[in-house]
Amino acid sequence: MVTMDKIVSLCKRRGFIFPSSEIYGGVGSTYDYGHYGVLLKTNVKNEWWRAMLNEREDIVALDSAILQHPKVWEASGHLAGFTDPLVDCRTCGQRFRADHLADLPCGRKPSKHPGETSECDLTEARDFNLMFETTIGPVKESGSVAYLRPETAQGIFVNFKNVLQFSRKKPPFGIAQVGKSFRNEITPGNFIFRTREFEQMEMEFFVPPSEAQQWFEHWLGERERWYEELGIRPDHLRLRAHEQDELSHYSSATSDVEYLFPIGWSELEGIANRGDFDLKQHAEHSGEKLEYFDQASGERYVPHVIEPAAGADRATLAFLVDAYDEETVEREGTGAGEQRTVLRLHPRLAPVKAAVLPLVKKDGQPELAREVYRELRKAVQAEYDDGGAIGKRYRRQDEIGTPFCVTIDHESVEQNTVTVRERDSLVQERLPIEGLAEELARRVQAPWSTPKLAPTPATDG
Repeated sequence: MVTMDKIVSLCKRRGFIFPSSEIYGGVGSTYDYGHYGVLLKTNVKNEWWRAMLNEREDIVALDSAILQHPKVWEASGHLAGFTDPLVDCRTCGQRFRADHLADLPCGRKPSKHPGETSECDLTEARDFNLMFETTIGPVKESGSVAYLRPETAQGIFVNFKNVLQFSRKKPPFGIAQVGKSFRNEITPGNFIFRTREFEQMEMEFFVPPSEAQQWFEHWLGERERWYEELGIRPDHLRLRAHEQDELSHYSSATSDVEYLFPIGWSELEGIANRGDFDLKQHAEHSGEKLEYFDQASGERYVPHVIEPAAGADRATLAFLVDAYDEETVEREGTGAGEQRTVLRLHPRLAPVKAAVLPLVKKDGQPELAREVYRELRKAVQAEYDDGGAIGKRYRRQDEIGTPFCVTIDHESVEQNTVTVRERDSLVQERLPIEGLAEELARRVQAPWSTPKLAPTPATDG
């Protein structure tokens, strides 16, 4: 069974994700992405963009600033209401979310919860604003107060008028963006699931008020389908509607796409019917009209908004967890069992699509392998790997999630063919070098489903 510790260990060992500022002892719940982590998260974001832009014609892109006018956050309600209840423990000096005490470990006795032991001395709960405050200007005292954005959505709402003018779109249409957000969480944790700095993939879909419910239901299905198409097992996904007391003040309906993480069912993405709250708030505070005029009907209205909001980091973590697998494989011809760890990532998400491995460092094999590698790089993300025994290189690529290993041997030099090993089935086949790049690119884009749904015995020759 996969645990979060196994995921963290693999990510550190293979250069996906590691603690930020580690040589100085780290900073709580901040992480740096290594080479393979950058490639994986970039692929996740690219697949989101593909779903939003390439597969549709009713959504446009935006990249708004992280620093925005302070009145943006006044209008949105973040200055007054973006808070969590905070308590301090006078004994251990730690801070806790008052509404999560039953899930948190005591600062001195981790087997207990805060407030459960006689040593605990908790303060009264008080509201704690989650926005990071900074100043604009060279001198703090004379600079104006600003905030690092806690969400990307408001940058879309304040640009509604600009986008409406240049895009030639009319409701229903969407504005999508990917970008960093910052929340001064009281109790971040569970690896990259909850951090103070994170990346969001948000889209605001503006619709005529009478069509809001049908579009809300449309996006519920679309967003759940996106995860399944990229390999997440359907029995590890669910849609959960918010209870009335969970709803944000602006929302008439919200549902979460949840994934069964090692920590239990937790939110991957929220889909909310935000109504016309945001556009009306910004119109009132800015004095600008943020509405749509339908010239055909003569109707003027403030569009309602359906918002699918996903976390790029959480999605990356879910794909890692769902892809992680351990199995015993039989090395062909020996009858011996060998344990391997493998990331069964969708080939489109895999950081590296193909690894080129010369069997030995002589007999012209490295030279030919370099030629093959150069050709593959034109079509897919590839890497050259000649470090160590071939079996160890296979295992390394399995842990990275590389779907195809291309081995160069003496036959390759003589006959211009290579052995292509498939990550999931461990099937090996001989293919000509000519046309190999195009064939692997085709396989990467081909329909795929995780073999974890129907496990079969594997051998590795």
